[in-house]
Amino acid sequence: MAYTTISKSTDYFNTKLYTGNASTNAITGVGHQPDLVWVKDRSNANAHRVSDSVRGVTKYIASNNANPEATEAQGLTAFGTDGFTLGSNSDFNGNSANFVSWNWKAGTTGSGTTTGSGTGKAYSYSVNTTSGFSIVKYIGNGTSGHTIPHHLGVAPSVVIYKNLSDSEEWRVGHTSLSANFSSGVFLSANNSAWTQTGAFNDTAPSSTVVTLGDFNSANGDGDNIILYCFADKTGYSKFGSYTGNGNADGPFIYTGFKPSLVAYKNTTQSDEWFVKDNKRPGSNPTDLLFWSVANAEVTNLDRLNIFSNGFKPTTTDKGANASGDNYIYLAFGQSLVGSNDTPCTAF
Repeated sequence: MAYTTISKSTDYFNTKLYTGNASTNAITGVGHQPDLVWVKDRSNANAHRVSDSVRGVTKYIASNNANPEATEAQGLTAFGTDGFTLGSNSDFNGNSANFVSWNWKAGTTGSGTTTGSGTGKAYSYSVNTTSGFSIVKYIGNGTSGHTIPHHLGVAPSVVIYKNLSDSEEWRVGHTSLSANFSSGVFLSANNSAWTQTGAFNDTAPSSTVVTLGDFNSANGDGDNIILYCFADKTGYSKFGSYTGNGNADGPFIYTGFKPSLVAYKNTTQSDEWFVKDNKRPGSNPTDLLFWSVANAEVTNLDRLNIFSNGFKPTTTDKGANASGDNYIYLAFGQSLVGSNDTPCTAF
């Protein structure tokens, strides 16, 4: 049984479902003031829409393509104390369509000048050290050894980044692939793991900074880049890997908490990023979405079961459990017992 300083995980991450109305739509009940809001139309094959408070309202990028940042006046128009407000744009708020939003809280903001090699550049951030999450927007300088403060106080286990100025793929560094992020995967494409030494200068992140190489995707000179950093927090978040066994009774992956969201990716073969959360239909939901493509939700496809202290693949499909293949995952959720000995509901 894992103990955690986070007694209520929805103070920091929560999935919120809503129905679009093609008009002003105030979404409440998130449980916190979100700083990262990731929206997907479940009913239609519309692109993902990713917004954050550091870039500001009306700005978005899509996790399923390499397009640069765009502005949509009728997209996400406000971050509220318990949710967010949408305009009439159909990708955010199509009439009568079913939507999911994944929401993370950061909250402590600041700005400064980047460090390390080359010319220092402006950056701004929002961070929550309790939940191990930060959002950093910075300007690249094109020089290997450029360092970006992440403000977590511990080294991140996962970084997800996107060049906002150019048509560059989203990329993911994950310590289960390599401690120094010398290999990684795309978020916006289904490729297997690949070598990305030029992205992070073959340098492990420290408790204070992420070190960049000279890749345009992460450090294009003069380009605006967004960086989402995640650190493991006992009883709330875990970022790890597992090996598939090719059996419908797949391996059990221990997280130490009941996951409310699991995103997972085959890094041995090409396949999509799959995501499962605890809000889409069913007591142990079987409805499937992809972070890497714009497809509508696939219903009644059971691939992964969630338990009070982890999860288990329930398929032989290569997307979740091919024999001998490696998978990375991101999981967020609620421990059975927090620091105040308050139990959560488990199954």
